[in-house]
Amino acid sequence: MQPSDATRRSLLRLLGLAGVAGFSPALSACVMDGLATGTVGETQSALDVSPVLLVATTRRPASGSPPKAPFFGSERGRGLSFAEARMSAPDRSLIGKVSAVVGGDWGVRSVGEVTTGPGAAAAFAQSAFGRDVLIYVHGYRESFESAAISAARLSDGIRFNGASALFTWPSAAATFDYGYDRESALWSRDAFEDLLKTVATTPSGGRIHIVAHSMGTLLTLETLRMLRVEAGEAAVARIGAVVLAAPDIDIDLFANGVERLGPDAKRITVISATNDRALELSGAIAGGVVRAGAADRERLEALGVRVADASDYGGGLFNHDLFLSNREVQAVVKRAIARGSGA
Repeated sequence: MQPSDATRRSLLRLLGLAGVAGFSPALSACVMDGLATGTVGETQSALDVSPVLLVATTRRPASGSPPKAPFFGSERGRGLSFAEARMSAPDRSLIGKVSAVVGGDWGVRSVGEVTTGPGAAAAFAQSAFGRDVLIYVHGYRESFESAAISAARLSDGIRFNGASALFTWPSAAATFDYGYDRESALWSRDAFEDLLKTVATTPSGGRIHIVAHSMGTLLTLETLRMLRVEAGEAAVARIGAVVLAAPDIDIDLFANGVERLGPDAKRITVISATNDRALELSGAIAGGVVRAGAADRERLEALGVRVADASDYGGGLFNHDLFLSNREVQAVVKRAIARGSGA
């Protein structure tokens, strides 16, 4: 469904304001997700020590071997590809922290040789061998670079000690290509399932934790349904935490997907916010149906998933990526992974 003229005007107005709107400081209270609360620890993340991000993607690689910037485009590739991205870590000095406010923090320095086709999933599994892995699945309107930076910020922000990874699908990274993005996300289900199945069945592999954002939650939920049916309980047992941040999914479709997961729904933590303006807009584009990430907490909890209601934490215009910007919300992700690891 194409957005109406009124919706287009609203999108342009809000996106224009977003360029100057910031987030207010975090509130003193803690997000509740049914367990004790707490903030993210201060230990160093594994990514900060060795800034290598594992990249699994259905995007077409850029020309060159290894590919040159922007490394992966918005076009659909030939199935799954794998590469290691060398990230540039932020400057931890006081001067670096001040400059990061203006110029950003993490960045993509280079991308290594790309493996495409049947061997891509196995190459990913080999790189993650013996470690827990955190896979970030991005949302709508994301380039490869912006998704990689978000993956690094997430992993470093929660001080993850395993392998950090990104599953990136062919988003057009443009405001009015919502339809292309949604279809590209769903088109990537088979590749994502192949990746999860390969990693889950690799001996001596660790737990697989997934944090998906916005439209990426639709891809994740659909893939987990497929994995359960086609790979069986042994593969699903290797999945630890599944965090769905601001899920951009029709609430009825979300309910059906969770129901089909059966007992595996208990692995899911939903980070929701009833004042998520981005989900209001996507709901309008989709015909006015409430998105799961903006639904009332009670409605979500009735489906058997854990819920962290972050409605009181948004101080910006959109309130759509609080898991990257708010320490208390990041603590929810960290606790979910600890539960999924059996800690």
